[in-house]
Amino acid sequence: MSHAYSPQEWQLRQELAACYRLIAHYRMTDLIFTHLSLRIPGPEHHFLINPYGLMFEEITASNLVKIDLHGNKVEASPYPVNPAGFVIHSAIHSAREDAQCVLHTHTKAGCAVAAQTCGLLPVNQISMEFYGRVGYHDYEGIALDFSEQQRLVADLGDNAVMILRNHGLLTVGESVKQAFLRMYYLEKACEIQVTAQASGNLLLPPEEVCRRTERQFNAPGQGVAEGELSDLDAVDFAWAALLRLLDRVAPGYKD
Repeated sequence: MSHAYSPQEWQLRQELAACYRLIAHYRMTDLIFTHLSLRIPGPEHHFLINPYGLMFEEITASNLVKIDLHGNKVEASPYPVNPAGFVIHSAIHSAREDAQCVLHTHTKAGCAVAAQTCGLLPVNQISMEFYGRVGYHDYEGIALDFSEQQRLVADLGDNAVMILRNHGLLTVGESVKQAFLRMYYLEKACEIQVTAQASGNLLLPPEEVCRRTERQFNAPGQGVAEGELSDLDAVDFAWAALLRLLDRVAPGYKD
């Protein structure tokens, strides 16, 4: 099927299909529900989303559905699109130029933290990547109402991640690899928080340490102190390793 698309779109399709398979591999799925989307470059604001009805481990580069900001399919596909997925993802894609990829999950740990008034706490080094960088959106019911789009966008603001209260998690990225790694570690942060809360009183680091750690994660190489190293290639190395994993366990995503 690669001949039906430009080389650039085919590459993007393979990247998003890889992301679906990784979400399945790391058990962050909710049967056929939740959604991952990726914008196709161009003025049309077309984006790719999962074919509604398929499990994430069934998704391939060629069966992803391309739709516009109004939810209309812009090429033939035998599959429908999840209406709630369209409402959430089209709002963010249209409002944030840097939100090329948008991921949304309903995991146990993510939903548990989404039900806590405290939100995400800096209980561990992993969670400090998101310190002061999490948006929160209050629950309004299943996301089928177009009027909710403006509030979703406003609550996300310029953050890279958002906790949908009583609902789940959402991450955005300039690329699939960036959005996926943010989701992987946001999920891990939620798992650690729920586990730590079950064990007793929490020990939280001082605010200045949390802020410094957040900068180390999100601005490596900027403002590096004397004697401090930076890891500028971490995301690329991690994504390459994840693709090698898929080549071993689920190579069909490329089809």
